[in-house]
Amino acid sequence: MMDTKLYIAMVGLPARGKTTIATKLKENLLREGIKTRIFNNGNLRRKMIRGNTSYAGFFDPKNREGVALREKIATLNIKKARKYLNHNGDVAILDATNVSRERREKIRSYLNDHPILFIECVNDEQEILAASILRKIDLKEFGHLTQEDAIESFKQRIAYYQSIYIPLNRDGNFISLDSLNNRIIDEEMEEEIPYHDQIRDFLVTDTVKNLYLIRHGETYFNLENRIGGDSPLTPRGHEQAKALARFFEKKKIPLIFTSQKKRTVQTAEPVKELQKNCTIIPLAEFNEIDSGICEGMSYEEIRLKMPHVYAARKKDKYNYVYPGGEGYVTMEKRIDRGIKKAIYLSNPSDNIMIIGHRAVNRMILSHFLFRRMEDVPYIYVPQHKFYYISATQHKKVFQLKSFE
Repeated sequence: MMDTKLYIAMVGLPARGKTTIATKLKENLLREGIKTRIFNNGNLRRKMIRGNTSYAGFFDPKNREGVALREKIATLNIKKARKYLNHNGDVAILDATNVSRERREKIRSYLNDHPILFIECVNDEQEILAASILRKIDLKEFGHLTQEDAIESFKQRIAYYQSIYIPLNRDGNFISLDSLNNRIIDEEMEEEIPYHDQIRDFLVTDTVKNLYLIRHGETYFNLENRIGGDSPLTPRGHEQAKALARFFEKKKIPLIFTSQKKRTVQTAEPVKELQKNCTIIPLAEFNEIDSGICEGMSYEEIRLKMPHVYAARKKDKYNYVYPGGEGYVTMEKRIDRGIKKAIYLSNPSDNIMIIGHRAVNRMILSHFLFRRMEDVPYIYVPQHKFYYISATQHKKVFQLKSFE
């Protein structure tokens, strides 16, 4: 009979998404009725040690006192995990770096009563790493440092872990995961692992609990029916942004993802002002469709001056690519990448807000809705309403709501 209890040990450098993945696994396993608990070394460290352990030197492998304290914390959590499974728990997740082979051998020697699955999170994308570090230094333990010093301290912490990092390759049961793209890079199963199919599915699926998808407010280009450009909001557009901010004032919005265009950032700013802790993160992936030689033109001007362009686009709007620009079909990869960045940088329980553009938001909706390609360019994306999306393995909810 297969063992129904399982230890999961996370592996990876700091700011690679281990805690996000661990939380995602826990929430989905609990929903399946599988009793799951996370044992996070960082949380235990902050509870046990009153002094400041945020300084990089604490994580130096040559710092004997720091090493001893971290080993003590790791041992405590390992013992807690074993006790949990020996009582009524089903899955115990050890959330720590576990980058050295010695630490993983220690886990194996202590936790020899049930199968162990190592899950390694890999991501070396510098832009994402920088944004992840900014989220990490929001913790209270960095409160006494300037942002610049906190970033430098955290980077040094990563360097210390890098110096002892041995990637998974001879570690029994393991999955190596590209944690940004939810892609399994490598895996090995030396024995039957309980809940393997569910775990694998959770790891590779984009899931969001609460995503608020919003189009920017009215712009001067909107009034003239012009496409592209970097037009700012009109007075009415600013009023729409303020109405949006008031609507979401009582909801916690830690991150707002926008494009790099003025109109999306201007729409996000009033929302940020009414939130306690909120950061705007502009992503190039959410920039509006590049209309190439037609940039800044109205559709009527295109019809009169470039009838061949107008006719070709009208015939197949999804697959048509503007000369020197983009089309819906060529936007798909970058939009998918933007969605993955937003999910990666958000905690699983966070409300996620994306303020984009009409074509961009149509592509985001199609990512979750699986609409026919030819229908995507006609999805309704108004400026006075927003889409609420909840997409998990268990349910999908799409609602168009008004905020005015």
